[in-house]
Amino acid sequence: MTGSDAVSTASAVDTAAAGRLISASFQELAVSHWLLDEPVERERIMAGQFAWFAEHALKHGAVDVAGDDAVAVWFDNTVEAPWIDAYDERLAELAGPHAARFALLDETFAQHHPHGRPHWHLALLAVRPGLRGTGLGSELLGRRLAQLDAAGVPAYLEASSTGSRDLYLRHGFAMLGEAYHLPDDGPPMYPMWREPQG
Repeated sequence: MTGSDAVSTASAVDTAAAGRLISASFQELAVSHWLLDEPVERERIMAGQFAWFAEHALKHGAVDVAGDDAVAVWFDNTVEAPWIDAYDERLAELAGPHAARFALLDETFAQHHPHGRPHWHLALLAVRPGLRGTGLGSELLGRRLAQLDAAGVPAYLEASSTGSRDLYLRHGFAMLGEAYHLPDDGPPMYPMWREPQG
């Protein structure tokens, strides 16, 4: 990533490193355990998948970074954009026998994603383990939201815990309907929407 402590939008980023950072920061989440119980394999698969998401965002959205310690991956859903090339095939190769579970998560997110109104989608926001609570996530979030406010563009995300939900509430997001549970008695997800402000 950038190697500096400044919050910035990356025009180029080590997407593999970004994927590893996001994966490491997500390992304690209930949704991660729902995906796969085995921690080493889970972290490896998630790191690869999240690297693809960062690559996609560089072309069709934005990747905001705070040095090497925090990253936000945004998809621009105000325009039509192709999805990741050969995504299903790449996921099958990466995840092997676990691919169906990862695909089920993708399908569930897609079912609940709002359609019909242009917006930016915060796909991933991660802070390096050990640095949570230092304000890095809020810095990344605030910078991008200020730009969306200036452009009059709404934002959407899926919060995966009550803690992250509350963070996003403080930044002007509101619940978009009720929380929903992942299949097979999975954990709750909190769809959230933010109208442009100011």
